[in-house]
Order: sequence, then structure tokens, then C-alpha cells
Amino acid sequence: MIDKYLNNGKMYILKDGEKVVGEYILTAQNNILEIKNIAVKPSFQKMGYGKVMIDHIVKNNIDKYSIIQVGTGESPLTIPFYKKCGFEYSHRIKNFFTENYDHPIYEAGVQLKDMVYFKIKR
Repeated sequence: MIDKYLNNGKMYILKDGEKVVGEYILTAQNNILEIKNIAVKPSFQKMGYGKVMIDHIVKNNIDKYSIIQVGTGESPLTIPFYKKCGFEYSHRIKNFFTENYDHPIYEAGVQLKDMVYFKIKR
């Protein structure tokens, strides 16, 4: 999926000094900016780097796009994070993870099935 996203978007890296701590991919279509595959290396998680990346994305793009959105699995880790960052529920794509991956994906003990989208509007 990352290769698919890179064909239509740009990858950005977050560094702390010389250490790469995280990355994200942005794609744009029809005045909507979508955050794809945002990740923080496990050894740097729970240190605020994810919020730093989200804040940077929103600050630098909210005036350029009518909507900034992100899709995620229905995980007890990610949904509260995006809500804390100011995103609100938008919509869902049923069975996204079960239809697009050749193996089940679990996060925090929950099997991801639907892609749940959240958005921030200008």
C-alpha cells in the first residue's frame, strides 16, 4: 500500500537531530489533503512526535485545502489520538482492511476491518 501511496503523494520525514523518528505521506485530490501512513518509530512513541507531525501538516496546509483527512483502523489507540488532534468523524469504508490485505491486521488486540475517516475543515 505504501508504494501505491507514493505514486500519488509525497513522503516526509521527521527528525530529532540526526535521528529519524517518524514519517508520513500526503496525497491531494479535489481540494482534499489526505494523510497516509503516518508512523512514529516504536522507540519514539508516546513522546509527542505524532502530534508534532499532525500539527505541522494542519498548520502548513489548512489554508490550501478545504479538508484535511486521515483514514485509520477502528483502533483504541488511533481514534482517540486523532480526536485529540482536532479531527472529527467523517465516514467509513466497510471491510477496507479485510479486502486490501492478504492477512488480518491487529492493533491493540483489535482486528482492523473498516477504514474510518476523520477530517478537519477549513
